[in-house]
Amino acid sequence: MTNAYIIFGASSEIANAYLKEIAKHDPQAMVFCVSRSFIDTSAVGIVVEQFVCDYSKARLSELTNLLKERAIYPTQVVIFNGQLHYAQSMPEKKLDDIDEHYFNILLNTNTLTPILCLQAIAPLLSHKTPCTITALSARVGSITDNNLGGWYSYRASKAALNMLFKTAAIELQRRAKQTRLILFHPGTTDTNLSKPFQKNVPAGKLFTPEFVASQLYTLLQQPEQLTEVSQPAYIDWQGEHIHW
Repeated sequence: MTNAYIIFGASSEIANAYLKEIAKHDPQAMVFCVSRSFIDTSAVGIVVEQFVCDYSKARLSELTNLLKERAIYPTQVVIFNGQLHYAQSMPEKKLDDIDEHYFNILLNTNTLTPILCLQAIAPLLSHKTPCTITALSARVGSITDNNLGGWYSYRASKAALNMLFKTAAIELQRRAKQTRLILFHPGTTDTNLSKPFQKNVPAGKLFTPEFVASQLYTLLQQPEQLTEVSQPAYIDWQGEHIHW
């Protein structure tokens, strides 16, 4: 059986590294990349198909219809979309820093976009085909683990994402009983998202995109060890479960 991968947010550095992991371990795979613009996949090592998408509900609906027409039923979906800062907007240190525009942008990118991606994939799922659907979450989205405060918007966006995936897992148990949902904390990765904060990262805790992609790919090979169908896994890069 040929595995079908759908990669959202395919222009990210971790996504690019993940494509190379697929090429290394599953060179016969069918890979479908979704991003806001065409990406250079010449160095990936396998042929990938691309779909340019603004992540609006209308455009994602077009993606659903295209995949249906092509009879592409995913065995693995990974949603790499995420945002922490932009231009002059950085995570808040105190209540006074909360800004409506920044808050709404992070909620849109980190929460709404991933659940709309999941919504677009749902019609392609069935009881017959095992599938994992993974979104990048963060440890700071844990309510239990919040002992430092700050980062209001980012924490809220990831906590909301966690709740949406937990809710969706209950529904998908009825609609596609072999589909498992994963919320993955990659750790601090050497990408543009973490650049302003890397000086505070302990030695050995700043990971390359290649390392993170390899860890994620390995973990997703045995999803039944991570979680039950009706309960999403909320795990870190080591496969350790994070408290909600």
